[in-house]
Amino acid sequence: SPAAPAEPADRPAALGGAALATAAVDGAALATVDRVANVIVTVLPIGLVGFAAWMAWGGALHWPDLVVLAITYLLTGLGVTVGFHRLFTHRSFKTGRPMRALLAALGSAAVEGPVIEWVANHRKHHRFSDQPGDPHSPHVGHGSGWRGALAGLYHAHVGWIFDGEGLASEERYAKDLLADPVVRFIDRTFLVWVLAGLALPFGLGVALTGTIVGGLTGLLWGGAVRMFCLHHATFSINSLCHFFGGRRFATDDQSRNLSWLALPTLGEAWHNNHHAFPTSARHGLRWWQLDPSAWLIAAMQRLGLVWDVVRISPERQSAKLPATDTPGPLR
Repeated sequence: SPAAPAEPADRPAALGGAALATAAVDGAALATVDRVANVIVTVLPIGLVGFAAWMAWGGALHWPDLVVLAITYLLTGLGVTVGFHRLFTHRSFKTGRPMRALLAALGSAAVEGPVIEWVANHRKHHRFSDQPGDPHSPHVGHGSGWRGALAGLYHAHVGWIFDGEGLASEERYAKDLLADPVVRFIDRTFLVWVLAGLALPFGLGVALTGTIVGGLTGLLWGGAVRMFCLHHATFSINSLCHFFGGRRFATDDQSRNLSWLALPTLGEAWHNNHHAFPTSARHGLRWWQLDPSAWLIAAMQRLGLVWDVVRISPERQSAKLPATDTPGPLR
C-alpha cells in the first residue's frame, strides 16, 4: 500500500523533537554554568581584596605592585571602554583587523564576559533603557520607597549578573559580530585571554622585582584587585549612573552624568551624554569632562590607527538640550 512508508517518515519529526529537547537542556545547563562562573568571578576577588588589604596593612605592599595594578587596570579597562563599548557596541570609529583583535582581547582579559555576549547585553540595554526589557535598570520592577531603590541599585549593580534573567540574544543583538571572524575567534577563545590577563601581572611582577614572590604579589594586585576595582567601576555605570548625578540632555531614560566617577571609569560616567548620543566616540562632551577613552581614540586617529571617528557637533548637542537647561559645573 502507498501509505505504508508513513511510519519511517514520522521518525525525523520525533528525532527533531528530541533534538530540540536536548538543545533546551544543554542551553539550560550552559546558562547554569555561566551563572555559577559569574558568581565566582564576581565574589572571589572580594575575598582576595581583603587578603591584599591585610597584606598592605602589614607592610607587604610595594611600589611594583601599584605599578602592575595601574598598568593592568588601564590596559583591560580601555579594552572594555574603547573596544567592547565604543567600537564593537556603538561603532564610534573604524579600525583594522589587528586593532580590533587587540581591543577585543584586552576587553576579554577584564573578565566581564566574552565580547559578543557583552555587546549584545549592552545593545539590549540601550534598546529598552529603564523600561521593561532592560537587563539592568534600577528603576523597573523593584518597588517604591527606599527598599525599592536599594533593590533596584543592587539589581543594576550585580543582581542581574547573578539571576541571569533578561539577558540578550546574541543572534538578535549582535548578528554583525557573529559574522565577524576576528571577533568570533576572540569570543570563542575567551578563556585564553582571561588567563593571559592573569599571566601579565605575574610576568610584570617578576620583571620589576626579579623574584617569584614579586610575581605572586603582582598577580594579586594586577589580577584580583584590578578585577574587583574594574568590575565595580563598570557595574557603577549600570547602577549609580542611572540614579545619581546631573542630566544635561533630554533623554527617555534616567541616565546621568556622575563627574567623580569619570576617571575610575575612564570617561564612561558621562552617561547622560552617552545616552543622548550613543555613537559618539567622546562621552565627555565639554572640555572639562575628563574622558581618557576619548583621548586614546584621538591619539590613535592621529597615528592613523583608527578613522571615521564619530563626533557630535555643537548644533546637535544644542538641539538635545531641554528648554530649561542651565549649564553648571556638574552637569
